[in-house]
Amino acid sequence: MPYARLLTPLLLVCSNVFMTFAWYGHLKYRSVALPKVILISWGIAFFEYLLMVPANRMGSTVYSAPQLKGLQEVITLLVFAGFSTLYLGQALKWNHWAGFGLILVAAWLIFLE
Repeated sequence: MPYARLLTPLLLVCSNVFMTFAWYGHLKYRSVALPKVILISWGIAFFEYLLMVPANRMGSTVYSAPQLKGLQEVITLLVFAGFSTLYLGQALKWNHWAGFGLILVAAWLIFLE
């Protein structure tokens, strides 16, 4: 699949947007009952799986499993950084960026051949 190398990260970004909202979107609505939040989060996560599973299946034709996981972690952090700042209004501090940077280095090491 020649398009898998580019389509995989794109699908992972889209799936991460859904999952970030499923996991953290409710933090903006603390007055909503927890059982309701859980059900809504499961519903949002369903769409994440519709993108994540095909992304990993397709991506496995061009990336190893550890590379897929490393790519996923970097994408997760980038999506979360934007979400935290833009949606939750919680800017990231230097130590958050430093920690994310260390994870980026770890992902880079995974891609070394």
